[in-house]
Parts: sequence; structure tokens; C-alpha cells
Amino acid sequence: MNQPVSAYVNRRGQVIRVGVGTPRQTQIPPLELPRYGAERLCGIRCISTQLKLEPPSDSILTAMAIQRLDALIALTLTGGGFERRGGGATGYVKETYLAHLIPHPETAWTVSPPLSLDVLTNQDFLRLVEGLEEEFRREYIARQVDRDHDQVLIVGLMTDREPAQQFQDGLAELARLVQTAGGEVLQTLKQKRSRPHPQTVVGEGKVQEIALTAQNIGASLVVFDRDLSPAQVRNLETQIGVRVVDRTELILDIFAQRARSGAGKLQVELAQLEYMLPRLTGRGQAMSRLGGGIGTRGPGETKLETERRSIQRRISRLQQEVNQLQAHRTRLRQRRQHREVPSVAVVGYTNAGKSTLLNVLTNAEVYTADQLFATLDPTTRRLVVPHAETQEPMPILLTDTVGFIHELPPSLMDAFRATLEEVTEAEALLHVVDLSHPAWQSQIQSVMTILAQMPIAPGPILLCFNKIDQVDGDRLSLAQEEYPQAIFISASDRLGLETLRGKLGQLVHYAMSS
Repeated sequence: MNQPVSAYVNRRGQVIRVGVGTPRQTQIPPLELPRYGAERLCGIRCISTQLKLEPPSDSILTAMAIQRLDALIALTLTGGGFERRGGGATGYVKETYLAHLIPHPETAWTVSPPLSLDVLTNQDFLRLVEGLEEEFRREYIARQVDRDHDQVLIVGLMTDREPAQQFQDGLAELARLVQTAGGEVLQTLKQKRSRPHPQTVVGEGKVQEIALTAQNIGASLVVFDRDLSPAQVRNLETQIGVRVVDRTELILDIFAQRARSGAGKLQVELAQLEYMLPRLTGRGQAMSRLGGGIGTRGPGETKLETERRSIQRRISRLQQEVNQLQAHRTRLRQRRQHREVPSVAVVGYTNAGKSTLLNVLTNAEVYTADQLFATLDPTTRRLVVPHAETQEPMPILLTDTVGFIHELPPSLMDAFRATLEEVTEAEALLHVVDLSHPAWQSQIQSVMTILAQMPIAPGPILLCFNKIDQVDGDRLSLAQEEYPQAIFISASDRLGLETLRGKLGQLVHYAMSS
């Protein structure tokens, strides 16, 4: 055949797998390998023939590392059938190489110089493997100190249509999201392509690099900076051997942690189920697949179809409850409107300081933290502001809303429609901007884009730049020049709050009279 052959042997000396091709071409899928963790090897060694007099290539050694093989033995065969087609000779061993993994931060493996068959056959592989695993175990224990959460590898894909600065800002925000969710970012890998690969988002070589990096650094989770299709998630998890999530699933996880009220939990569960439903197929080998056609339905339906129907029924019930919640909040708004108390919704990018501002203005005692999506549930408080014409005290209602984010997942927009209706029903909006953020201009654009997608156009908007105590004079001057009608404050230092109250009075007066 003039082709290399690879045999896989367990620690009992039993041949468990044979393939025609190199170790790269015949490698065992990660999901079929024993999963012992970063401190163990997989218990299998590969004996492979090769046709050239050279050490194993990097692609072959990468395949060894991804599988965490005990060892790789390369036998270089020459003569006979390997030198002429149709020949009957089997060839003979010219050179042999022994390669195995090592717990080293800069290189993942070591390759021996050419060895004779006598030296190779006298090698005590079990003692070699036991020594290696003891070293890996010490390294693993040293790395696991104080690690009680997910170890994350971030993967970013930059396309031709995406500006470089926007790509970097997106990766920085994704790292903040991982930290907010309770994970620790170990490393970030990047790739530039004209467009995402339809099966794996990144190229084949980059998938191999991701798998190898995840093995080397002990990552338990790989997070991509974009939404993935169900097929892409399955393909990536099969090749990498580590759990893969996309940006939307990460945000949903944060929302699930942050939801406090019954209404918030209700809407988060609805968003998670709607996201999960198309991704059931292939999630775990226990879920069989429905074949389709005559004789496959009825009492003998598969576990997958049962799960899908159960989720669909749960989604229907949750949608009814969200509709009831929507109607309840509508009645509350109508009651407020009947009392002729105008309302202002506080909107803005996540972590812009909306809840902090509500606290200092109204003593609301809303939870605040330097995190993305620290608060999810809307909070409404009464605030007295001066009337625009008479300067008499005038009560208004100030409502803190969920923070926006660049490319807010559609499932969250749908699930949080009851919350976001506070935006469309308010007489006016107070748009809070974090001026200290490097991407403050693009954050303004993201919020305005989401507001433009609302079913009902919101009222007039007052732009309020927060955290001016954390910026230099050049950035402050730039913002003042670009937005001369805006107001500049520091909620934490209580700077500019009286001016803000006056502006809110003018804003409400303009909204009510227009």
C-alpha cells in the first residue's frame, strides 16, 4: 500500500486500535479517550511506521499531545515495497524514535535521537510513564492552588470587516464577562480569517493549536468571542475534548447567577431554554436520536424527543407567565400615569454606573459592584426634582434597567421584553455613559442601536457622562465638544448631582409638553 500504519497499545500490551495513516490521521477522538485530567496520561501508546528518515513532524507530535499518549514510537521502514510500487518485500527498520510529553512550560514534548531496536525494546515503558505522571501530578497540584473555578481559554476570530480596535475591545469585554461569571482567563488565542469556517469557526490548524494549548495550560473551558451554531459546538468539542461555550451562553450564565427576583429568574430560565432547545442533539451520548418516519413515533419515542417536548412545554408555560408579568407591570405603569407622576428610565451600557447613580439620588440600596450585569431586576424609586418653569419641587419616578451590551443576544431581548418595556413606556430616558471606558464612543453607539430596535420609539434622551473623576482633561474636553448638550457627573463622588436634578426637571417638562 505504500502507506504508514499506526497501532495503539494499552498498558497491558494489548493492541486496541490499528489505522492506516500517520498518528495525526488516525488519532483517537478526544471524547473516546479516558479523561483523567491534566495530571495523568491516557494509558495508551502509539507505535507508528513512517517512510522518511526523519524525526516525527510537529503535526504528529501535536496529535500525541492532544491525545495525551503515554508515548509515541516512530519506526522508519526502508527497502522492498516502500521503494518501488508492486514490490513484495515488507522493508526493514532503519531508525526508531521515542517521543513523550513532559511537564515543561515552554515545550510540551521531547523526542529522542535515533535509537536502535535493541535499545527501544529494552525500554521499561511502565516505569517511564509512572515517572512522567508523578512529575505531571506535582505540576498539576502546584497549578491548582486556589483554583476553585473554571480555567478558561478565550478564542477570538477577527474577520476582514471588523476593525482591529473593535476586535481588541470585544476580547477585553469577553475577559470581563468570564471574570464576572466566576472564571479565570488563562490565555487568549486569536486568528484572522476572511470569514468564519462553517464547521469549526477557526481553521483546522488553529483547532489543533486550541486543543494543544488547552491541554498544556489545564483549561477546563474554551470560550469563543462570537455566537456558535449547535453543529460548530459539537465539532469543536469533539476535536478539542474540552467544553466549548459561546458569548451568548456565557452571558446567560451570568444572568442566571445575578437574577434575584422571581420575575428575573423567570425570564432568565426562558432565555436559557430557548437557547438550549436547538442544541439538544449531540449533547451527551445518553441522548439517542429520533430516526423519523413511520414506526418511530408514539410510546417508543427517544429520550432526545422526550426532552425536547418537555422543554417546549416549559417554554410555553414560561411565556404565559412572562405575559402575565408584562400585564402586571402595565397595570402598575397605568396606575402611576393616572397619578400623573412622570417616569424616567435609566439606560446605558453594563457597568456604566446606573445603579450607583440611583442609589446616591434616591437611597435605593440597590446592589452595586464593579462587574458586568451586577444588577438585572428593574428598580423604581421616587425622586424630587425642580420644575423647569416654577422651580417648585416635582416628584418623578426613576427606574434602573438592565445594562445593555454590544450585540445583546436576541433570546435575551425577547425574554426581557417585560423589563425593557420600562424603557418604551417612560416619558424620557437618562442615558448613562462610562466616560472612563476606552470604548465609550462605541458603547454609546451600541446602546442607541438597541434603543432603535425597540417596538415603540422611546422618549427624549438626556446623555449623562459618569465617572469623570477617573478621566484626564483631554478625554473630558473631547466629550464636551462632541456632546455639548450632555451633563457630566461622578456618581461615586457625588459631583454634578444638583445640576443633574435640574436637567431631569427640564427633560420631563419637555417630554410632557411635546
